Amino acid sequence: MAIIGSGPSGFYAAEALLQSERTTVVDVIERLPVPYGLVRYGVAPDHPRLKDVANTYAEIARDPRFSFIGNVEFGKDFTMRELTDCYHTVIFATGAATDRKLGIPGEDIQGSHAATSFVGWYNGHPDYRDLRFDLSGDSAIIIGQGNVAIDVCRILAKSPDELRKTDIAAHALDALAESRIREIHLIGRRGPVQSRFTSKELRELGQLSECDPFVDPNDLLLNDVCKSELADVREPARARNFEAFKSFASRRREKPKCCRIHFFLSPKEARGEHKLEELVLERTRLVGAAGRQEAVGTGQTLSIKAGLMIRSVGYSGRALEGIPFDNARGTIPNKDGRLEMTSPNELPVYVVGWIKRGPTGIIGTNRADSMATVATLLADLPTFESRQKPGGEAFASLLAQRATRSVSFQDWEMIDQAEKARGTPLGKPREKFTRIPEMLAASTGRP
Repeated sequence: MAIIGSGPSGFYAAEALLQSERTTVVDVIERLPVPYGLVRYGVAPDHPRLKDVANTYAEIARDPRFSFIGNVEFGKDFTMRELTDCYHTVIFATGAATDRKLGIPGEDIQGSHAATSFVGWYNGHPDYRDLRFDLSGDSAIIIGQGNVAIDVCRILAKSPDELRKTDIAAHALDALAESRIREIHLIGRRGPVQSRFTSKELRELGQLSECDPFVDPNDLLLNDVCKSELADVREPARARNFEAFKSFASRRREKPKCCRIHFFLSPKEARGEHKLEELVLERTRLVGAAGRQEAVGTGQTLSIKAGLMIRSVGYSGRALEGIPFDNARGTIPNKDGRLEMTSPNELPVYVVGWIKRGPTGIIGTNRADSMATVATLLADLPTFESRQKPGGEAFASLLAQRATRSVSFQDWEMIDQAEKARGTPLGKPREKFTRIPEMLAASTGRP
């Protein structure tokens, strides 16, 4: 069986398959030379404990029935038909690799960036290695009120010394050390009760050495529906977060940087002559029943001056060649993790993780999600397991014929060791390779 994508959902799917006595081999195919997806490239560098889950994935990879095939890309190095020829079934675990759009005029002006790009840049993702972010102005704007937005805020707010001992990419640390940003605006359309921060990350924002967080006390005046949402015992984080917001509203500025958390503001237009200079916003109000309140415009506008804007309003999956795709949801349409087959002879295809359900939950959420899909797959197995398939050997032969340089898990461990060795003299857990040729060279043990 083949799994496309080596992030958390891909590894959890491999684990569930390997725990089944009916599974013979699992090949995890990844377009980059390195595994772990968002654990490596999405988790903030100052949250190292969240990356410890990679140790669990490494244990899964040590099963002799598991193979990692890195540096091999679906649609480029092989096709769906070729997967059909080699494997009994395929699971797509390709995640949500792009950001959703705001849909406002000027959104793509110079200085306006997707959070995916900024997070990938400071985490050393080769796709974003050479991007440039204008950190020369006084102010930055972050659109969104989930954990990715607060990660971006924290990275901009921390001092170079606070980041220096993390695994942040060297090029990002150098750029952030020269940053002149002193005021960060964290903006959401709805109110404090509807924000999606986890309590730990929100409290951490109040403990930074060089940045004070602030909230306008008027934004904490709740309507009756918000009060009922705040009192919902099924959502205890709301009350904890609201207490944090109240503490931010009573702060006095004592530190060189500040983060202003704005509620009830909706972006309307990004403006600037040749690059971003200001963002026009409309004040909003909430309408609707508890749990379903929506932000609607009031017609009242204001603007915030800034030379940098990071948009973090949700992720979306990418369409894959030959695979159905729901553009509105950014997912592959499925039922219980299974794609609808157009004919009885078609290769069964399954999905896990964000490409299955959308960008919701935390890393651990993917385990139950992947197990559910694999349960569907195993129930279907009698309908296709009798077909003869050559498996990984045939796939490896295909790659060899095309002179495609693949990376094994043992090769990855060489890269891993080399990165850790690079980080040791700097006091860092690792210094990542940020270019694919560097990774490939390290995988052979060459400097």
